Amino acid sequence: MYDVAVIGTGAAGVSAVLTFKALGLDFLWLGLPALSSKIAAAEQIRNYPGLPFVSGQEMKNVFLRQVEEMGIAITPQTVTGVYPMDGHFGILCGQELYESQTVILCTGVESVKPIPGELEYVGRGVSYCATCDGFLYQGKTIAVECTAKELEHEIGYLAGLAAKVYLVPLYPNPAVAAENVEIIRGMPLAIEGDAKAERVVFRDRTLDVDGVFMLKQAIAPSVLLNGLETAEGHIVIDRQCRTNIPGCFAAGDCTGRPYQYAKAVGEGNVAAHTAAETVKKARSAN
Repeated sequence: MYDVAVIGTGAAGVSAVLTFKALGLDFLWLGLPALSSKIAAAEQIRNYPGLPFVSGQEMKNVFLRQVEEMGIAITPQTVTGVYPMDGHFGILCGQELYESQTVILCTGVESVKPIPGELEYVGRGVSYCATCDGFLYQGKTIAVECTAKELEHEIGYLAGLAAKVYLVPLYPNPAVAAENVEIIRGMPLAIEGDAKAERVVFRDRTLDVDGVFMLKQAIAPSVLLNGLETAEGHIVIDRQCRTNIPGCFAAGDCTGRPYQYAKAVGEGNVAAHTAAETVKKARSAN
């Protein structure tokens, strides 16, 4: 079991793992190996101390070089659920389960907000994990909304199971080579159904489906961890970055505005120190 699991490879996650490395804790870092794509997207960053007038790509390269030189590895997994267990947490990544005494959520915020019906039908025809639930749709018809090119491999996996895939790419130049995949342009307006999700509604059409997969880089916090206190889509924390769930902390954009790298890095450091103190107290108690 790890001392702490850090979920997310944005600026807050980078800050947290650098702190854990310095403190000598046994930690797990989960996320995209190339770090958050949002870092690289910035045209120019003017207000980050020590790195004046750099592009997002330049900042990402600095972060990557630093974690590599520190010998810090990223476990390239998408977290689909966090579950409080007996004094620790289970972190589900597809069919893999990791265990950690504490958790820091550095998941960022998804620019694509949940559409009507999405959260209501989670577990009833709506899924965020291809490898978890894809087998349920063997030979069936599904819709897949995908927000990032980095997640296209999951579309390929689903295409190998389903008879028909309606792909709704919310990024340019999708490249999925499968005969049973039909690309649908436009933003879905709603997911509808009775006991389960059965339809995806667009402005000019309605798709009848057996299930819907929402492939996103950031999952709504309330879906990721049941019982987590949120407000206006953000995780509620105190000054020590503690959430309402003991042993769970949060940092970065997922805790609310301002969406700034400096704020994310500061919260990542605070959350790391608070988590480290929690681990230390638990060891002393045992």
